[in-house]
Amino acid sequence: MLVAQIPVPEALPDTFRAVDLCGVLLNGILGGLIARRKNYDLVGFVVLAILTATAGGILRDVMIQAGPPFALTDPYYLYTACLGATVAWFVPLTSRPTRRLLVVADAVILGCWAATGASKALTHGLGVMPALLLGCLTAIGGSMIRDVAVGETPAVFGGNKLYAIPALIAAGTQVLAVKAGVADAHAMLVSTAVGAGLCVLAYWRSWQLPVIADRERRRAGRRSGPGTLVG
Repeated sequence: MLVAQIPVPEALPDTFRAVDLCGVLLNGILGGLIARRKNYDLVGFVVLAILTATAGGILRDVMIQAGPPFALTDPYYLYTACLGATVAWFVPLTSRPTRRLLVVADAVILGCWAATGASKALTHGLGVMPALLLGCLTAIGGSMIRDVAVGETPAVFGGNKLYAIPALIAAGTQVLAVKAGVADAHAMLVSTAVGAGLCVLAYWRSWQLPVIADRERRRAGRRSGPGTLVG
């Protein structure tokens, strides 16, 4: 009797798998810190850690339809996310050096995940736009779902430091490098550096995209003209 074999996603290169797991740990911690701010119990810590750390990758793998999501076939992913929740439960991580370290580490992971998502999309025969979409989704999908879960507007929708744009540029760099014939591992290294560098620079320089209220204020200022009182 033949038993159908469930396709298992291909493994990442060892270096990027290590970075991937570091990203799971870091995002698990970040999810746990949100739970700490919300005064949740341990279950809330674990749920937010898993959502933040794995939801983007799970959505990517489901959309590609290339077998079970990678985060579910490799047990280390869920264990590492739970470890991140445990760290956040016991350690407040409120010192300035720690916060700066988290910013830099988060930027590196964002670049890596954006490159990984775009690479997987291209590997499975998808085009440029789907690769960009899945690269961004991999990098920011978990934080978006986490924010919705706690009843907040996703931070990437505006009023915060650039986050989605560095992810998009990292994914675009991956696509351009692969199309130019660069080896996938080398392309991922370059794309990760580009995304991380831009993310850190945006944080340091406080770069933000304009929101609609800014545009409306500028339009109102132009209509009122110089020396006009607006009540």
